[in-house]
Amino acid sequence: MDLKQIHDLIKVVNKSNIGEISIEDKDGKVTIKQKEDKITMTSAPAQMYAAPVAAPANAAASVAAVPAAAPVADNLITIKSPMIGTFYRRAAPDKPLMAEEGTEVAPGKVVCIIEAMKLFNEIESEVKGTIVKVLVEDASPVEYDQPLFLVQPA
Repeated sequence: MDLKQIHDLIKVVNKSNIGEISIEDKDGKVTIKQKEDKITMTSAPAQMYAAPVAAPANAAASVAAVPAAAPVADNLITIKSPMIGTFYRRAAPDKPLMAEEGTEVAPGKVVCIIEAMKLFNEIESEVKGTIVKVLVEDASPVEYDQPLFLVQPA
């Protein structure tokens, strides 16, 4: 579907009482929604819908591998991700690591940053102790409740 056809569809929706129209062809899908005299147009290639299906399978595999390492010591406490996003161990590329193996942590100490929807969220430790293991690679995606660090309580 070319741009002129999309503009024509917007005009038709604007002049009518149609609330929403979706058209899908071999090149992708176009959805036009009308809300309070405003038109919202979203467009995405058809192949984009297949990519997210593969990502959860990989995330599930990595989450399944992590609990196998946890039983090494029963007294370790896990710091988990409170959200979905991208895990960073540094505040900026030129800054030092916030937490690494052997780092002493206490409640309120920032151990990492998780970027979600262009917002950088500082993740603080809720326990006092020493980080024994970092379970996630820097700049990698994390899921909600995914283990990030193992801490030996003090």
